[in-house]
Amino acid sequence: MLPDRYLSELASSLDSLSTLARQSAETLRRPVPDCPGWTLDELFGHLGVIERWAAEVVRRGRFVDEGKAPGERAAPWFLDGVGAFFETMAALDPEAQCWTFGPAPHIAGFWLRRQAHEHAIHLVDACAASGLAIPAFAEDFMLDGVDEALAMFAPRQIGLKRMVPLEQAVTFRVPDGSAWTLGEGPAAATISGPLREMYLGLWGRSGLVDTASIEGDADLALRVIQGPLTP
Repeated sequence: MLPDRYLSELASSLDSLSTLARQSAETLRRPVPDCPGWTLDELFGHLGVIERWAAEVVRRGRFVDEGKAPGERAAPWFLDGVGAFFETMAALDPEAQCWTFGPAPHIAGFWLRRQAHEHAIHLVDACAASGLAIPAFAEDFMLDGVDEALAMFAPRQIGLKRMVPLEQAVTFRVPDGSAWTLGEGPAAATISGPLREMYLGLWGRSGLVDTASIEGDADLALRVIQGPLTP
């Protein structure tokens, strides 16, 4: 996807998240279903930390330590930082050299992609906590998100020993014919599913175990789905 597409998706998610961050204090105390232990207010604290961190990394081009969210009333703090964060993302040179936690090339465009999907997934969380319908996302954006999860995050999870290495390869497929294979050699299992379920499911925001179609070694496929494939 081109940088302008990421920026457009990020802007849309930020607009919706900003509206949700202005909800009543009672609503902001609600738990976030797929982020155990977090309230909605704490979710906005997390986003505020990530935004300030990512923006500083982009500005400096090198690793910096993450800050901390305020202990309470994190939603207004999140709102205070949205404008500066988006300005930094909009102004970055995607080809500029920059530290990332992904594979080469280490360029600033990594952060535009990462933050677009970071905010989309947490918009899903914020809607779920608020009792609202989960938003729809464009197909090209969801395909890109599946690619990020399977081509970047899953190998990283294995490398960091957060996920057991695959003893045999597994292929993931979505209806348009796109496919990703984890592991070496011929695939012993294939996991297929609707694009929306795949995108959300790789982040644990939908029941991929229940919605996916599995061919081949079902036990292997289920172990891989449960990964965790993403942080």
